[in-house]
Amino acid sequence: MGGVRVLVSGMGGELGSRVASLLEDEPWVGSLEGIDVDPPRRRLRRAVFHRIVAGQHDRIVAEVTRFNPHVLVHVAVWEPHARAHPATARRLTDDAAISILGAAAECRALETMVVRSGIEIYGRRRGAITRPDERSPVDPTSEYGHMVADIESTASAIGRRVGVGVGAVRLAPVLGPHVPSPLGRFLRLPAVPFSALADPPFAVVHKYDAAAALVAAARVRLDDAVNVVAPGAITVRQAIRRGRRVPVPLVGPEWALAGRLAYLSGSPVPDHVLELLHRGRLADPSRARELLGVTPAIPTAEVIDQVYRWPNILRVPAQRQVA
Repeated sequence: MGGVRVLVSGMGGELGSRVASLLEDEPWVGSLEGIDVDPPRRRLRRAVFHRIVAGQHDRIVAEVTRFNPHVLVHVAVWEPHARAHPATARRLTDDAAISILGAAAECRALETMVVRSGIEIYGRRRGAITRPDERSPVDPTSEYGHMVADIESTASAIGRRVGVGVGAVRLAPVLGPHVPSPLGRFLRLPAVPFSALADPPFAVVHKYDAAAALVAAARVRLDDAVNVVAPGAITVRQAIRRGRRVPVPLVGPEWALAGRLAYLSGSPVPDHVLELLHRGRLADPSRARELLGVTPAIPTAEVIDQVYRWPNILRVPAQRQVA
């Protein structure tokens, strides 16, 4: 299996950089290349990086077909209000999927595509399954849910057309040091709103566990969907208590004002995060061990504790040089 050519889209992001770093240590990986609009967030030893804007279709096609990968790990997904406005995030995500997945379909060596997805794909409707598994209906009810559903649909259509396996890694909300996350920013507000009428549980996944799952999916040539969710769950009120924030109970129309105030404070709340706050977000991760051979190691509560331990500003006092 050695000498496998692996292409990572979205290599410049925090998650994509971690995926590339782990792939560098995989003995089965031969050549490793990546594409993104921003350079990688960590030092990579042997990966080759190409800085290309998602909309530059011709350049992407040229680089992908030249490299002719055996495995594509598609991490080029912009979560709304993480690094970009929702409309921009949708455009960048669509451009990357069309260009990179389409270009990979022209590569004769291609054997497997692994795409980043999210448990937002199940949606959150009244009366719906509260802990959906991979066989539950795909029924997104948020912008981000529709985005990841479209990626899975595009990849599956290409896979059927060219006869390659497609693995979809459906991640819980990803948190971790330096991860741009609207949920993480919201929880770190000095005063955190929560629903006074319902305080449903949700789960997340640490960025290290998320990256390990994507690498495992590439290693085993995943040809299915799999939920990747940290053990345990937590509610917003419990998170507020752990972070020693000021709880602000809200009812109905008050959320509109809270949303505007959060936006002004630099922590906008997209619709998929609002869904989590009002109705929770869980998924059944029981097949992860069977399909990937790995499961997340860091529990949800510990991930939330880490959210609150991250320093906002590091102040290093000046030191006088000694002659």
